[in-house]
Amino acid sequence: MLTRCVIPAAGFGTRMLPAAKAVPKELLPLLDKPVLQYVVEEARHAGVTDAIIVTSPGKLAIESHFSPHEALDSKLRRSGRSEILDSLNDLIRSIRFHYPQQLEQRGLGHAVLMARQAVADEPFLCLLGDTIFLGDLSPAQQLADAYARLGTSVIGLQEVSAEKVERYGVVGGQMLDATTIRIDRFVEKPKASESPSRLAIAARYVLSPAIFQCIEQTLPGKGGEIQLTDALQKLLEREPVHGVVLRSARCDIGNPIDWLKTNLLLAARDPEMREALADAARAFLQA
Repeated sequence: MLTRCVIPAAGFGTRMLPAAKAVPKELLPLLDKPVLQYVVEEARHAGVTDAIIVTSPGKLAIESHFSPHEALDSKLRRSGRSEILDSLNDLIRSIRFHYPQQLEQRGLGHAVLMARQAVADEPFLCLLGDTIFLGDLSPAQQLADAYARLGTSVIGLQEVSAEKVERYGVVGGQMLDATTIRIDRFVEKPKASESPSRLAIAARYVLSPAIFQCIEQTLPGKGGEIQLTDALQKLLEREPVHGVVLRSARCDIGNPIDWLKTNLLLAARDPEMREALADAARAFLQA
């Protein structure tokens, strides 16, 4: 069973500036909860007991959010509103949080490497902290189930259009069934004409501890950063790696438009909130 989860959350969030200057982009709200809380909840529901959130200097607000606040809890209890923080406090009680830091912005692969000591010698989930998914079966649970079945590293995938493959890391390999592929290569942001498939890496992974040594052996790639995709290619030389097409819809919050779209998608799933927004939406469309 997978009990540890690594959540890279050390980036500056430059596409969300100035909103993310003092408030980490991972703590920007989606309706009434910050993005990162959705991610940690996804991990917990998949059986995770230890969340290893890789942060950077200036992101102490992340640690504060996932720590008890006795004065606030006491005030809410006195006013009869303690249920406001019940879900967060339950999360804090059920998860052990660890906060290794990435002191230099050297890429996603390097951020994952910073979690090595906390992970120890165990396979682990890796969930990017600026992406959530909407659907009945969470990616973390789907990948945990696939790991239990396959016993290898498993990469969450989504099918994208040909014109969008150059935005992602893409995999190639042999399809074993409608949703499972035995991967034989990774390509970071390929041109459409050179892409091995339209299956893009989708911000969710199960990784074996061998990935850490692979990252150490990975030289800076595109953008001068240590790419996790390049380290995964090295992992393929050591052991099998599979991919699973995720059943949930991916929602990024890395830029203002996608953040706003995700808020609206979440609001539309709540009947009361959907009704409250209906008039405003009609007025906006008619303006």
